[in-house]
Amino acid sequence: MIFKRNKVGMAGFAILLIMVFIAIAAQWIMPYDPLAQDVVHRAKGPSAEHLFGTDPFGRDILSRIILGSQTSLLVGSLSVIFSTFIGAVIGMVAAFKGGLLDDILMRILDSIMMIPMLLFGLMVLVALGSSMSTLIIVISIALIPNVARMARGTTLEIKEKEYIKAAISLGSGNLRILFFQIFPNIIGPLLVITTLNMSTAIRVEASLSFIGVGVQPPTPTWGNMIQEGFQYITATPGLVIYPGIFLIIVSIAFNLVGDVIRDAFDPHIKQQR
Repeated sequence: MIFKRNKVGMAGFAILLIMVFIAIAAQWIMPYDPLAQDVVHRAKGPSAEHLFGTDPFGRDILSRIILGSQTSLLVGSLSVIFSTFIGAVIGMVAAFKGGLLDDILMRILDSIMMIPMLLFGLMVLVALGSSMSTLIIVISIALIPNVARMARGTTLEIKEKEYIKAAISLGSGNLRILFFQIFPNIIGPLLVITTLNMSTAIRVEASLSFIGVGVQPPTPTWGNMIQEGFQYITATPGLVIYPGIFLIIVSIAFNLVGDVIRDAFDPHIKQQR
């Protein structure tokens, strides 16, 4: 296993497994209903009953963080899946066909990359309205250019290989060459950019939710929890600190896993070993 020789990467992978388990089992491991209000115990600090305390509405912070992990990871995962598939196809086709098609596709992607991701998301969500499905589409579109450029660069290198030229000379169809000859050789770089994009997608979702255009309350996400708690930061800092810590830990874990996968598929690093 590629993580065995990298303890830091193993730690990141273990953290991600724990977070995925928490997100999947959220409905069963939450100690309280994350939407239930309790005015008697509102704005309480950490205690035996509420490990992370309660918010100004009396809702259990730990339960809301657990449910928020489900939302954040779902938005991140779907965004990355869509962007990786679409970006890989665009990049491979552009590189393989070349010419005018390559120029047109790359200029479109360049125009998307020119707009900062948060600004792009803000414009679209304000125009179309905030919803989880719109948020996933926006983040997916913003992530496509990086994936496509990576897939294009790798395909340009691979299509000059002898076995690709042999397949073309033997009359193999374009789709067969793309998906059976080229695609298996870009899986490694795709895995690297996928893990890094997961970190980016989760942070972007949290940022958009923080400024009020992402997933809307009462559905908790780490971003809107931080936004809701920001006005009470001096009285109950845990409202901001706890979801912020989880956001940072997950982002770092994805980056660590991405670094390990990159090292595993990098031929220069393999030669040094």
